[in-house]
Amino acid sequence: MTPKKRMVLVAALAAIAAASAAYLLIGQNGQVARQAEIAAKGSQVMPFDLERTTHRFTKSATGGLQTVTADDPADAQQVKLIREHLAKEAAGFSKDDFGDPATIHGSEMPGLRELEQGHGRIDIRYAQTPAGAQLTYTTADRPLVAALHAWFDAQVSDHGQHAEHG
Repeated sequence: MTPKKRMVLVAALAAIAAASAAYLLIGQNGQVARQAEIAAKGSQVMPFDLERTTHRFTKSATGGLQTVTADDPADAQQVKLIREHLAKEAAGFSKDDFGDPATIHGSEMPGLRELEQGHGRIDIRYAQTPAGAQLTYTTADRPLVAALHAWFDAQVSDHGQHAEHG
């Protein structure tokens, strides 16, 4: 390879590397901005403190389990607020009211439309846990299981450090 071709190749590779780095940075900044937006909207809908609680989304073959716990199990106020909120959500979801997730994550949230349309085919059970509460979603409808899993993934992505897969 001639020195001139080598310089052109090196310059082209450097340009590709710089573009890739810029793309990754924009993607990361976009995700950070999205998570900050979700946290702000979440604080208007969820009464508990996101900085003192953790959302956990565990997928199963028939749906999944959504758990919210106080990071400090002795924090009685956070535990109370979690329980009140998840009991309200369970009642609303059973009646096709997914307004809170739509307010926080947007009406185009993955899985949301399918859950709204199929809510009657999903059994949603509320239960208290020692440090909070949980919702168990169960359905025999495979497309609804897929919608629940997409919905869980979107929540983990959007909530960032405040959520995790179980």
